Amino acid sequence: MSKPTTATLLIVCPDQRGLVAKFANSIYANGGNIIHADQHTDVAAGLFLTRLEWQLTDFLLPEAVIATAFNAIAQPLAAQWQLHFSDTVPRLALWVSRQDHCLLDLLWRQQAGELPATIALILSNHPDLAPIAAQFELPFHHLPITPETKASQEVKQLALLQDHYIDLVVLAKYMQILSPELIRQFPNIINIHHSFLPAFVGASPYQQAHQRGVKIIGATAHYVTPDLDAGPIIEQDVTHISHRDEVTDLIRKGKDLERLVLARAVRLHLQNRVLVYGNRTVVFA
Repeated sequence: MSKPTTATLLIVCPDQRGLVAKFANSIYANGGNIIHADQHTDVAAGLFLTRLEWQLTDFLLPEAVIATAFNAIAQPLAAQWQLHFSDTVPRLALWVSRQDHCLLDLLWRQQAGELPATIALILSNHPDLAPIAAQFELPFHHLPITPETKASQEVKQLALLQDHYIDLVVLAKYMQILSPELIRQFPNIINIHHSFLPAFVGASPYQQAHQRGVKIIGATAHYVTPDLDAGPIIEQDVTHISHRDEVTDLIRKGKDLERLVLARAVRLHLQNRVLVYGNRTVVFA
């Protein structure tokens, strides 16, 4: 039995009295049944943030006019908002390099019905993972990147995103820095990377962590911005390290974390549970 179609509003606006009632009443007045409602007030920023999801069964407004109707409410409140429908299936592009653990995890989860999306293509700067794309019967696009070809290859990357109607790019261990221009033209990108306490940058971070004797390693999934690895954070997790762990153990544990954290972040995004404001997020999980 299929679930009823729902609509979801994500809203951020200057805080003031009566906002919960105003937004909820706009749905109730049109026959909507709210099934999920969450909110947060950032007192320091003076902002109100909320997520409202309601069933469209018996809703008086057709999908095509809901945005226009809500905009009349949002404009006087200086609100920024997004409207999503559960019967719209997002299209994903997975970008990879040579490591396959995050790619395989996302493919398996999507195949198992855990990710409400269509994976439309796999793109890589190396040919190594083409057999995986073939196994899952997905288009594989190999676009090598060098300093000399980076700009021209990014033009091709953007054209692929447009041609395949991509809604979200997931960097599933794509080991290239994206240019500010690419991000400006296509800002809906999620990345995954290791995160250590303390942090180790550059080559061989797990070897550095092992030499330092760290007790915790972690992973971070975030939206991509021109500031490298500094975009709004969606999901993080850590695991403990023992003095008995070798470098290979750290790498294995790190990969496990990266798989889980990236999958959670992508799922939260696809469920329209992440609201970005400034360089922060509210995650209505």
